[in-house]
Amino acid sequence: MQKLKKIYEGKTKILYETDSPGHLIQYFKDDTTCFNAEKKGFIERKGIMNNKISAKIFGFLESHGVRTHFERVVSDREMLIRKVEMFPLEVIIRNRAAGSMCRALNLEEGRKLECSVLEYTYKCDRLKDPLINEYHIRALKIASDEEVEVMKDYAFLINNLLTKFFVRLNVELIDFKLEFGKRKGKILLADEISPDTCRLWEVGTEERLDKDRFRQDLGKVEEAYQEVLTRVSR
Repeated sequence: MQKLKKIYEGKTKILYETDSPGHLIQYFKDDTTCFNAEKKGFIERKGIMNNKISAKIFGFLESHGVRTHFERVVSDREMLIRKVEMFPLEVIIRNRAAGSMCRALNLEEGRKLECSVLEYTYKCDRLKDPLINEYHIRALKIASDEEVEVMKDYAFLINNLLTKFFVRLNVELIDFKLEFGKRKGKILLADEISPDTCRLWEVGTEERLDKDRFRQDLGKVEEAYQEVLTRVSR
């Protein structure tokens, strides 16, 4: 598969056309951002680690019936993906209170929830990715009701699968965000699943193994990402 011209560059990834019209190459950068890009930085080898972690997790989910855009790894920092039309949505699942949920609702970080919480945010940097609900999605024609139901069902299925996947690695899945796209009428999981997009806490110690080490200036960011890669690669 030949890599052709760059067609998109975001905060953490670059997309390239290929000589196959239905495929792209997704390149993972070492750049990192948080708080709607108000804080920016660089994590050594992050792109390599997130590419490999995402590939492992996409492969696991595919084996359990979740359709994804992942095709195969093509280099340390690159994966071949199926081309999809992305929905401008982030679908978030929260198993314990953390991050923006704590700030919005004045909750103690780590508070256990009576049930998992699903949220949607509208992907728009200018608006700082505001929270929206299914009525907004319908009113703005972001996705059909049927498409929303598929994404919602996938989100809870993925939560169930990944909670069990990570607990075997002595890691608790606190929350995570997903992005979806559409290809030939089918909804596919897209983007990435990595310590950039999940909160992952060590069982017992609650040591952070994710981007919160960068957000909160906890140090040992690269070591945390490497630890996640080591565990998912077992």
